[in-house]
Amino acid sequence: VVYVGLGSNRGPRRETIAAALERLDADEDVEVVAISTLSETDPVGYLDQPSFLNGVVRLATSLPPRPLLERMLRIENELGRRRGRGPRFGPRTIDLDLLLYGDEVIDEPGLVVPHPRLHERRFALEPLAELDPSLEIPGRGPVQALLAGL
Repeated sequence: VVYVGLGSNRGPRRETIAAALERLDADEDVEVVAISTLSETDPVGYLDQPSFLNGVVRLATSLPPRPLLERMLRIENELGRRRGRGPRFGPRTIDLDLLLYGDEVIDEPGLVVPHPRLHERRFALEPLAELDPSLEIPGRGPVQALLAGL
């Protein structure tokens, strides 16, 4: 079971997220299992930008973490995201973040799971809790406790 964060704050946000989900689900190695409610959220880090539409998707996949991440980055690119351009945490057409990959803990160049800032981001924790209220974040504890601590 894999959880991927979804976000968009440029262009037709809901449609872009839907297109990303369609592309993920169309991959023969990936199945979209559940999608959280999409919620309007304020930007974090770089504040001079429009609000985001955020949520989380639960996937089932046979792909190892790195190939899954590469497919996610390809989908972002197909939908107009250009990483490395503009301010860090700035506006983007689509953001797909690999939040959790089962109970694995990975720390490699370009791939850190659980997502390194997951425990401090309400916009990711709330949809995770919606999809699985008893979810444990490896190395951090229950999602409900992390939410209560924010």
